[in-house]
Amino acid sequence: MNLRFQHFEGAAIRAVIEPLAHLRITVFRDFPYLYEGSLEYEREYLTTYAASERALLFAAFDGIQMVGATTCIPLSDETEEVQAPFLGSGYDLSSVFYFGESILLSKYRGMGLGHRFFDAREAHAAKFGAYRLTCFCAVERPEDHPLRPAGYRALDEFWIKRGYQKDPSLHTHFSWPDLGEQHSTPKTMTYWTKSLPCM
Repeated sequence: MNLRFQHFEGAAIRAVIEPLAHLRITVFRDFPYLYEGSLEYEREYLTTYAASERALLFAAFDGIQMVGATTCIPLSDETEEVQAPFLGSGYDLSSVFYFGESILLSKYRGMGLGHRFFDAREAHAAKFGAYRLTCFCAVERPEDHPLRPAGYRALDEFWIKRGYQKDPSLHTHFSWPDLGEQHSTPKTMTYWTKSLPCM
Protein backbone atom coordinates (compact mmCIF):
# COMPACT_ATOMS: atom_id res chain seq x y z
CA MET A 1 0.00 0.00 0.00
CA ASN A 2 1.46 3.33 -1.04
CA LEU A 3 0.60 5.62 1.86
CA ARG A 4 1.68 9.22 2.19
CA PHE A 5 2.55 10.75 5.57
CA GLN A 6 2.40 14.39 6.54
CA HIS A 7 3.16 16.48 9.62
CA PHE A 8 0.94 19.41 10.59
CA GLU A 9 2.01 21.62 13.48
CA GLY A 10 0.10 24.30 15.35
CA ALA A 11 -2.10 26.49 13.19
CA ALA A 12 -1.50 24.28 10.14
CA ILE A 13 -3.80 21.70 11.77
CA ARG A 14 -6.77 23.96 10.97
CA ALA A 15 -6.49 23.00 7.30
CA VAL A 16 -7.31 19.34 8.04
CA ILE A 17 -9.74 19.58 10.95
CA GLU A 18 -12.65 18.33 8.79
CA PRO A 19 -11.07 15.07 7.57
CA LEU A 20 -9.61 14.45 11.03
CA ALA A 21 -13.02 14.98 12.61
CA HIS A 22 -14.65 12.50 10.22
CA LEU A 23 -11.89 9.97 10.85
CA ARG A 24 -12.26 10.29 14.63
CA ILE A 25 -16.03 9.78 14.43
CA THR A 26 -15.60 6.69 12.22
CA VAL A 27 -12.91 4.96 14.28
CA PHE A 28 -14.28 5.84 17.70
CA ARG A 29 -17.64 4.24 16.91
CA ASP A 30 -15.92 0.91 17.57
CA PHE A 31 -15.52 -0.66 20.99
CA PRO A 32 -14.31 0.43 23.51
CA TYR A 33 -15.25 4.05 22.76
CA LEU A 34 -18.66 3.47 21.16
CA TYR A 35 -18.73 7.16 20.36
CA GLU A 36 -21.85 8.67 18.84
CA GLY A 37 -19.88 11.59 17.46
CA SER A 38 -20.86 14.99 16.16
CA LEU A 39 -18.94 17.26 13.84
CA GLU A 40 -19.82 20.26 16.00
CA TYR A 41 -18.06 18.76 19.02
CA GLU A 42 -15.14 17.54 16.93
CA ARG A 43 -14.47 20.96 15.42
CA GLU A 44 -14.48 22.58 18.86
CA TYR A 45 -12.23 19.91 20.38
CA LEU A 46 -9.68 19.95 17.56
CA THR A 47 -9.42 23.74 17.68
CA THR A 48 -7.49 23.21 20.95
CA TYR A 49 -4.72 21.56 18.95
CA ALA A 50 -4.73 24.15 16.19
CA ALA A 51 -4.34 26.87 18.85
CA SER A 52 -1.21 25.27 20.35
CA GLU A 53 2.06 26.24 18.68
CA ARG A 54 3.74 22.96 19.69
CA ALA A 55 0.88 20.61 18.86
CA LEU A 56 1.41 17.95 16.20
CA LEU A 57 -0.89 16.05 13.88
CA PHE A 58 0.88 13.23 12.04
CA ALA A 59 -1.45 11.84 9.39
CA ALA A 60 -1.46 8.97 6.91
CA PHE A 61 -3.15 9.41 3.53
CA ASP A 62 -4.18 6.92 0.89
CA GLY A 63 -4.46 9.19 -2.10
CA ILE A 64 -6.37 12.20 -0.82
CA GLN A 65 -8.17 10.31 1.98
CA MET A 66 -6.89 10.61 5.52
CA VAL A 67 -6.87 7.00 6.75
CA GLY A 68 -4.92 7.36 9.98
CA ALA A 69 -3.83 10.08 12.35
CA THR A 70 -2.21 10.73 15.67
CA THR A 71 -1.89 13.90 17.72
CA CYS A 72 0.07 15.30 20.64
CA ILE A 73 0.16 18.58 22.51
CA PRO A 74 1.84 20.09 25.59
CA LEU A 75 -0.31 19.21 28.58
CA SER A 76 -0.26 22.89 29.56
CA ASP A 77 -2.23 23.63 26.36
CA GLU A 78 -4.85 20.93 26.92
CA THR A 79 -8.30 21.33 28.44
CA GLU A 80 -8.95 21.39 32.19
CA GLU A 81 -10.42 17.88 32.26
CA VAL A 82 -7.22 16.49 30.72
CA GLN A 83 -4.96 18.46 33.06
CA ALA A 84 -6.95 17.86 36.27
CA PRO A 85 -5.42 14.57 37.50
CA PHE A 86 -1.88 15.87 37.00
CA LEU A 87 -2.61 19.10 38.83
CA GLY A 88 -4.18 17.12 41.63
CA SER A 89 -1.07 14.95 41.90
CA GLY A 90 1.37 17.86 41.95
CA TYR A 91 2.86 17.48 38.47
CA ASP A 92 4.47 20.41 36.68
CA LEU A 93 2.30 20.65 33.57
CA SER A 94 5.10 22.31 31.63
CA SER A 95 7.12 19.08 31.82
CA VAL A 96 4.42 16.79 30.36
CA PHE A 97 3.43 16.13 26.74
CA TYR A 98 -0.03 14.70 26.18
CA PHE A 99 -0.74 12.22 23.40
CA GLY A 100 -4.24 12.48 21.97
CA GLU A 101 -5.80 10.02 19.57
CA SER A 102 -4.00 7.37 17.55
CA ILE A 103 -6.56 6.18 15.02
CA LEU A 104 -6.53 4.09 11.89
CA LEU A 105 -9.19 2.70 9.59
CA SER A 106 -9.47 -1.06 10.04
CA LYS A 107 -8.14 -2.07 6.60
CA TYR A 108 -4.84 -0.31 7.32
CA ARG A 109 -4.15 -2.03 10.65
CA GLY A 110 -1.48 -4.65 11.14
CA MET A 111 1.06 -2.75 9.03
CA GLY A 112 3.14 -1.30 11.86
CA LEU A 113 1.55 2.13 11.72
CA GLY A 114 0.78 2.09 15.44
CA HIS A 115 4.51 2.04 16.17
CA ARG A 116 5.12 4.72 13.57
CA PHE A 117 2.54 6.96 15.20
CA PHE A 118 4.15 6.56 18.64
CA ASP A 119 7.61 7.16 17.16
CA ALA A 120 6.42 10.40 15.57
CA ARG A 121 4.85 11.72 18.76
CA GLU A 122 7.74 10.76 21.01
CA ALA A 123 10.26 12.35 18.65
CA HIS A 124 8.18 15.50 18.44
CA ALA A 125 7.93 15.82 22.24
CA ALA A 126 11.64 15.09 22.71
CA LYS A 127 12.86 17.68 20.21
CA PHE A 128 11.93 20.56 22.50
CA GLY A 129 14.19 19.33 25.29
CA ALA A 130 11.70 20.60 27.87
CA TYR A 131 9.47 17.61 28.56
CA ARG A 132 10.18 14.74 30.93
CA LEU A 133 6.99 12.71 30.62
CA THR A 134 4.60 11.63 27.88
CA CYS A 135 1.12 10.38 28.62
CA PHE A 136 -2.17 9.36 27.12
CA CYS A 137 -5.45 8.11 28.54
CA ALA A 138 -7.73 5.22 27.64
CA VAL A 139 -11.36 4.52 28.44
CA GLU A 140 -12.27 1.90 31.03
CA ARG A 141 -15.05 -0.50 30.03
CA PRO A 142 -16.27 -3.47 32.10
CA GLU A 143 -15.25 -6.95 31.00
CA ASP A 144 -18.91 -7.91 30.65
CA HIS A 145 -19.93 -4.88 28.58
CA PRO A 146 -22.74 -6.04 26.26
CA LEU A 147 -21.10 -4.49 23.18
CA ARG A 148 -17.64 -5.98 23.76
CA PRO A 149 -16.87 -7.96 20.57
CA ALA A 150 -16.02 -11.64 20.87
CA GLY A 151 -12.25 -12.04 20.95
CA TYR A 152 -11.64 -8.35 21.66
CA ARG A 153 -8.07 -7.65 22.78
CA ALA A 154 -7.19 -4.43 24.56
CA LEU A 155 -4.02 -2.59 23.54
CA ASP A 156 -2.41 -2.86 26.98
CA GLU A 157 0.27 -5.31 25.80
CA PHE A 158 1.22 -3.05 22.89
CA TRP A 159 1.47 -0.01 25.18
CA ILE A 160 3.59 -1.90 27.71
CA LYS A 161 5.98 -2.94 24.95
CA ARG A 162 6.26 0.73 24.04
CA GLY A 163 7.44 1.43 27.59
CA TYR A 164 4.21 2.86 29.01
CA GLN A 165 2.87 2.09 32.46
CA LYS A 166 -0.73 2.35 33.56
CA ASP A 167 -1.15 4.68 36.54
CA PRO A 168 -4.56 4.12 38.19
CA SER A 169 -3.90 7.14 40.42
CA LEU A 170 -4.18 9.34 37.33
CA HIS A 171 -7.70 9.27 35.98
CA THR A 172 -10.33 11.70 34.81
CA HIS A 173 -13.76 11.62 33.19
CA PHE A 174 -14.71 12.52 29.65
CA SER A 175 -18.34 12.66 28.59
CA TRP A 176 -19.81 11.62 25.27
CA PRO A 177 -22.99 9.87 24.05
CA ASP A 178 -22.59 6.14 23.45
CA LEU A 179 -23.93 4.67 20.22
CA GLY A 180 -27.68 5.14 19.97
CA GLU A 181 -27.81 7.56 22.89
CA GLN A 182 -28.86 11.21 22.79
CA HIS A 183 -27.14 12.42 25.96
CA SER A 184 -23.53 12.37 27.07
CA THR A 185 -22.53 10.29 30.09
CA PRO A 186 -19.18 10.38 31.93
CA LYS A 187 -16.57 7.72 31.13
CA THR A 188 -13.57 6.94 33.32
CA MET A 189 -10.27 7.58 31.51
CA THR A 190 -7.09 6.15 33.03
CA TYR A 191 -3.64 7.49 32.14
CA TRP A 192 -0.56 5.68 30.91
CA THR A 193 2.82 7.42 31.27
CA LYS A 194 6.40 7.08 30.03
CA SER A 195 9.48 9.06 30.96
CA LEU A 196 11.35 10.81 28.17
CA PRO A 197 15.15 10.44 28.22
CA CYS A 198 16.97 13.54 29.44
CA MET A 199 18.46 15.57 26.63
